[in-house]
Amino acid sequence: MTDVLNRLKQNNPEEKEFYQAVDKMLVSIKPAIENNPQYELQGIIERLTEPERTIIFQVPWMDDQGQVHVNRGYRVEMNSAIGPYKGGIRFHPSVSLSIFKSLAFEQVFKNALTMLPIGGGRGGSDFEPKGKSDNEVMRFCRSFMAELAHHIGPDIDVPDGGLGVGTREIGYLFGAYKKQRKEFSGVLTGKGLGWGGSPVRMEAAGYGIVYFTVEMLAARNQTIEGKTCLISGSGNVAQHTAEKIIELGGKVLTLSDSSGYVFDEEGIGASKLAFVKRLKNMKRGRISEYVDKYSEAVFTPVDYTSKYNPIWNHKADCAFPCAMENEINAVDADHLMKNGVQLVCEGADMPSVPEAIDIFIDNKVLYAPSKAANAGGVAVSCIEMAQNRMLLSWSPEEVDTRLSVIMKNIHQKCLDTASEFGHPGNYLMGANIAGFLRVVDAMLDQGVG
Repeated sequence: MTDVLNRLKQNNPEEKEFYQAVDKMLVSIKPAIENNPQYELQGIIERLTEPERTIIFQVPWMDDQGQVHVNRGYRVEMNSAIGPYKGGIRFHPSVSLSIFKSLAFEQVFKNALTMLPIGGGRGGSDFEPKGKSDNEVMRFCRSFMAELAHHIGPDIDVPDGGLGVGTREIGYLFGAYKKQRKEFSGVLTGKGLGWGGSPVRMEAAGYGIVYFTVEMLAARNQTIEGKTCLISGSGNVAQHTAEKIIELGGKVLTLSDSSGYVFDEEGIGASKLAFVKRLKNMKRGRISEYVDKYSEAVFTPVDYTSKYNPIWNHKADCAFPCAMENEINAVDADHLMKNGVQLVCEGADMPSVPEAIDIFIDNKVLYAPSKAANAGGVAVSCIEMAQNRMLLSWSPEEVDTRLSVIMKNIHQKCLDTASEFGHPGNYLMGANIAGFLRVVDAMLDQGVG
């Protein structure tokens, strides 16, 4: 495996996020591959770590003043052994090929854990939708889809929303695809409810995180009722994680955005969360405005380039990183341990650096990796695909029930696999090995080439 990683670094210079994702995966699946020479003979690891297809393209667009800008678009189609590529689109200035390859690599195994017929891919652009008018976002989305449409389809690659890509962006992207391809198909998920979207799609990732948390706590004869919770982020995933925690009797203390975070010792209850939703979703405001409405709360500006993030330095029972990858470093993890946190459930994609994960596991806290815990979003995306194919729309209650069953099954699969390979209670090991085995079995069945 060392040879594979060295070759990866040689062939993909400066892709540190991708190395991190692969290295973390290879370490945890070692028990599953060390006694199986067939994997080496068939070049399984090499095939898993090389995308089946990588697409990079220019995206020219015009702003409201008539100035033309050029951004870069990406789609990494990582693995289709189980089904068509499936994974989100991200619009954010920080993106790179390395980030998309790491996200696509993780997506393969996350999707495998759902036991649904979907492969893994990710993509997006370094475009920043914040501060842009609706017309500017629409013009960008049309230009982005002008190229992407050549590479996706309901049986090929089905993108979803993600960071910077909400219902507005999905609508513009779908409209551009429909006009270019002259078809109305389930090629994108996260669509509006009136034109092919699924109930509970917006809530799915956040609700699924809490359903997974409930199962972890139940394994230790506990419930989430009365638990104090730190949540980072204030977008879709964070909002619905908070919503379900509140519904089940937990107490949410924090929310954040790129400017800093709010700490509300009294708890961010249902009415306060409704204010946050209006602030972030309709007014596109900053989380600092929370304290203008609720003076008992405290807003703390955060320099995210500093050695630690103060949001993780409060006493609490549970932590839910729902903002960005690598947002919890080793110092943050130490702060969480010192403040009594007993459960860390990842809502964002890979929000904890490897050193932080080691600290969680060494301290025997309940740690749920993102590929297992936040699989609810892609699960309901696949449910949306099924509804589109059958020209049906299921009720919110039916979709929510299906979501909760999927998350319960993922939890049990992680536990069973961890025990089978000699690491009982290690959700990271269980998730990685279970996802890996499902993908590899399909690859071996289908041969080479």
